[in-house]
Amino acid sequence: MQSMDNNTLTQRDLRVLWHPCTQMHDHETLPLVPIRRGEGVWLEDFNGKRYLDAISSWWVNLFGHANPRINAAIADQLQNLEHVILAGFTHEPVVRLSEQLVQLAPKGLSRCFYADSGSAAVEIALKMSFHYWQNRGEKKRTRFINLTSSYHGETLGALSMGDVSLYKETYQPLLLKPITVKSPDCYYREAGESWADYSTRAFAEMETALARYADEVCAVIVEPLVQCAGGMRMYDPVYLKLLRQACDKYRVHLIADEIAVGFGRTGTMFACEQAAIAPDFLCLGKGLTGGYLPLSVCLTTDEVYQTFYAEYATRKAFLHSHSYTGNPLACSAALATLEIFRDDDVINRNQVLAAHIAHATASLADHPHIAEVRQTGMILAIEMVKDKKTHESFPWQERRGLSVYRYALEHGALLRPLGDVIYFMPPYVIKPEEINLLAKVAGEGINIATTK
Repeated sequence: MQSMDNNTLTQRDLRVLWHPCTQMHDHETLPLVPIRRGEGVWLEDFNGKRYLDAISSWWVNLFGHANPRINAAIADQLQNLEHVILAGFTHEPVVRLSEQLVQLAPKGLSRCFYADSGSAAVEIALKMSFHYWQNRGEKKRTRFINLTSSYHGETLGALSMGDVSLYKETYQPLLLKPITVKSPDCYYREAGESWADYSTRAFAEMETALARYADEVCAVIVEPLVQCAGGMRMYDPVYLKLLRQACDKYRVHLIADEIAVGFGRTGTMFACEQAAIAPDFLCLGKGLTGGYLPLSVCLTTDEVYQTFYAEYATRKAFLHSHSYTGNPLACSAALATLEIFRDDDVINRNQVLAAHIAHATASLADHPHIAEVRQTGMILAIEMVKDKKTHESFPWQERRGLSVYRYALEHGALLRPLGDVIYFMPPYVIKPEEINLLAKVAGEGINIATTK
């Protein structure tokens, strides 16, 4: 077997790979980071240099790399069944996982439909909602309502529901045309205005849209509490409560995309819990398997399920599938992940960690080029700006966030900013001293990035 080092693997990579969400030309000056192994919150390259994974490897890792309990669950399942078609067949891990998800999810969500990615789960919710109304004979319902700054994935239906021009502008001719309503993003609240007051005020535009378009709308889709890829924009749970009431009033489905914010990220198991609401469709992924294997799920109600339940000749079946639907290895990883939540009092422990993150970064709020340090549970975002008073942004071409990324890598941390928004979304096994390190590195990187 060929001996390996950082440089050798990088050269081999650049000859054959095309990396996601990357301008490959950047790697002429920005070296790739080859990773040999991971343990806990740390990643290690072939030279032995370690990087603290502050972003949970794209928001998926909950309980650390190479977690022994999840490792063991996958290894055990591997001895019995690696995969089987889920059309006409079943297996114990997918049944157990479905039972547990139904128990954990907001009340009324009683059916699980599996896929392999977050985007696919969103596609399922969109198609299922549309098809539901078609099955009921309400043929005019063909549209969806989304929020500004939203992001729901990269496949065409999911991409249509997003509102980040960087991702979707090129593909506009291929996309559905949603009705876009202003986000309740509390970054734009008035001085002295509370998150709850601003989110309540922002809801007026959604109410207007629903009143006007209700007869042609299938569903409203939102990321509850935090719009992650849109810049870690945050809002108050009161918006979700008002939205649930309005969706009921106007007979429109509510799709909660909790792919990034579910499983404890916002301080509760699911973000919707903080508004005491249940959506009609709940999309989950990323942390579902603890960051180990691709698996996502769309949960829905029995009322939706029964609208598809009919004789085959009626042509009402939901004929949607993925080859690896309900993969037993992924389901076993998910079951081990839920077991850790149950046995280790994770949600309560996270409250202590979240408080430490807030304390460690508190001084950054006074930085002359930081407009806001905002936090929801285990997600913290630091907004770099050119002008603190006016919130004027730096020109995007200057790539100030990239400067922070480079500095962090040099100093042993993986921070991957969203534009000029630096954020922490670490695994839940992070220690207070590791949080302190992240705060120190981020602060130093921001100082350099904003003075160049």
